[in-house]
Amino acid sequence: MAKDNTITFFDLALSTGATISPFVWATKYALKHKGFDLDVVPGGFTKIPERTGGVTERLPAIIDDGKWVLDSWGIVEYLDETYPDRPTLIPHPSVAAMTRALDAWFWGVATGPWMRCNCVSYRDLANADDHEYITYSREKMLGQTLEAMQEGYEDRLPQISAALEPLRIALRESKYLGGDTPNYADYRLLGSILFTASVCQNSPVLAEDDPLRPWIDSLLDMFGGLGRHPGLFPLFGLKQREGDPPLFMPPGLGGIHKRNTGIESTRAETQRITEGMAKA
Repeated sequence: MAKDNTITFFDLALSTGATISPFVWATKYALKHKGFDLDVVPGGFTKIPERTGGVTERLPAIIDDGKWVLDSWGIVEYLDETYPDRPTLIPHPSVAAMTRALDAWFWGVATGPWMRCNCVSYRDLANADDHEYITYSREKMLGQTLEAMQEGYEDRLPQISAALEPLRIALRESKYLGGDTPNYADYRLLGSILFTASVCQNSPVLAEDDPLRPWIDSLLDMFGGLGRHPGLFPLFGLKQREGDPPLFMPPGLGGIHKRNTGIESTRAETQRITEGMAKA
């Protein structure tokens, strides 16, 4: 059990001091959700094996009263299993399945695309010792130079914003993905959003009045403003240019919501889509 309510947490940060990894961000929130204090071991990408005594070369990692726990998902499972009397991160197996689906979708439409829009900043904001590793590994991963990959990001940001409509629909009638209170699904997506905030120095990525803002702001303010690190860049303020797709849709369009409450509720739409149709 955690000694003095404290768990050792290995951070992965940029030169600004802001956490860089989506997985590490999500783990930080998970630990605070459980009510723990963090004994933070700082550092960047290089020398992780040295910092962890050869236990791992990847983060996140925690030590709970001498017990090492690795991997963001493994840490969440460990926390719920070991501390069932504290607020639950994954309250039901269905939440685990839904979180995996949401995370996979979000990586495809937002996390990866946002990273490619900010990959030069990702490298340049890192600790100097990490520049060579980030350049080599990410260029090998992406198949081209970071500069070439980031080029044209201004045209891609509006498309990424528009692709987030399913998340806006999910949060239209719910404060959090977890309902009235957040669970690990909220923190998992927030981890990617905060990762983006750590590198998006060239441009915000969401409109000032994006419907996602209340959800994001609420999570950033939690746990004493955990997501308000001074090394982060503004997420909101993206402008729609001529020719860009709408950054978000007007409220009420798409998704599961109660529409049909009787014939009067659908009459106008029926008239619109059948106008001019031959009468039987």
